[in-house]
Amino acid sequence: MEPAGLTLKLLMVGDSGVGKSSLLRRFTDGAFEPRLKPTVGIDFKVKKMVLEGRAIHLAIWDTAGQERFRTLTPSYYRGAQGVVLVYDVTRKDTFTGLGKWLSELEMNTTNSSTVKMLVGNKTEKPDREVERKEGLQLARKHSLLFIETSAKTEDGVHQAFEELVMKILQTPDLWEESTFRKGIKLVDSPVQQNKGLCSGHCLLI
Repeated sequence: MEPAGLTLKLLMVGDSGVGKSSLLRRFTDGAFEPRLKPTVGIDFKVKKMVLEGRAIHLAIWDTAGQERFRTLTPSYYRGAQGVVLVYDVTRKDTFTGLGKWLSELEMNTTNSSTVKMLVGNKTEKPDREVERKEGLQLARKHSLLFIETSAKTEDGVHQAFEELVMKILQTPDLWEESTFRKGIKLVDSPVQQNKGLCSGHCLLI
């Protein structure tokens, strides 16, 4: 018998122009448009995937990064099992601005076990302003998954979403109604704890 499908809600946040829509387009449609217009309000895409024999439907909400749309964002945090925080590795201001997104996330998520991933995008560009180790340090400080990606070359894009979904599946209180209100501690492996840098992704607690 085919396993029952599971629907998960993911939210993408971050400053305007960091490539949230490009990451989403690359993941869901396999396409890249170098001159995407900024998202107005909220965009929404659905992606079906199979992990560990389970059919999963991802409802992915892409939020506008401009300040004038920030009042729209809080209501979309509700019920999200996973949140992707995106910054542009070539723009230091988008990295330093993550603090306000993390604060907003803390205020508006309805479950303390919501899985959060930090994504440094646009790694294909040569003029990097944010080093990988800086992303790792921020991820460690706030207990985030971490990966660097390029929506243009597709590097790391599918891995980012797969790792996020895998961690959600390992956190049953996010998707099992019977245990929805119980807490669970995210635990990383000793190997990840002891490595200052790690390839692909890191779970840093």
